[in-house]
Amino acid sequence: MEEILTLVASPAAWIALLTLIVMEIVLGIDNLVFVSILTNKLPEENRARARTIGIGGALIMRLLLLSLLFVLVGLTDPIFGEEFSWRDIILIAGGLFLVWKATTEIHHSVDPDVEEEIDPKRAVVMNFGLTIVQILALDLVFSLDSILTAVGMTPHLPIMICAVIVSVILMLVASGPLARFIEQNPTVVMLALGFLLMIGMLLIADGFGVHVPKGYVYAAMAFSGGVEALNMLARRTRKRKGQMH
Repeated sequence: MEEILTLVASPAAWIALLTLIVMEIVLGIDNLVFVSILTNKLPEENRARARTIGIGGALIMRLLLLSLLFVLVGLTDPIFGEEFSWRDIILIAGGLFLVWKATTEIHHSVDPDVEEEIDPKRAVVMNFGLTIVQILALDLVFSLDSILTAVGMTPHLPIMICAVIVSVILMLVASGPLARFIEQNPTVVMLALGFLLMIGMLLIADGFGVHVPKGYVYAAMAFSGGVEALNMLARRTRKRKGQMH
């Protein structure tokens, strides 16, 4: 309790908290895009519940990882010679999963498969459960990376916990509007899948020791997003002109 009161009275602690919150939000954008794409494939009445359960489970997972902070730090120790650690293996596995999932979704968007006829109720339950599992699996990878980054920014566990809680709450609030935006703009889905494919390759490269500055990745995403925004504006302008004529 005394440590918390000391942190509350410290301007440096508040600066560290704000910095961590911003970092967690930035690192969580790709995760939020993944959640939106997955939940949009569910029936409309199940989407909000899936987002709430998935992101809520992610919050619990991140808090559990913070409680095992000493274990996480040990994950960076080499286990195969001096090359690979458990962190590297987790990043490579997560990257491969993301590349596979993004490639599968792109293929399905370009050339949708003929779905088998199964019981609709059973299909909803299966898809709902699979969606939650995939959200939690990928969030484990993103959580590991962001928490290890946070460890290097502050040694105070209460600051990390506050930053995680605030960032996940903001993710939960933003997930609905983002999912609706992606659903209403189908071309954005392909762009988002391209982002996920790029992030998956980035995770694999990071796992093999090739560290690409994330600023380059986010700059590329911002540029592509800006181009897509111009395309959307051009399409709306043409549509309005067509309606006028």
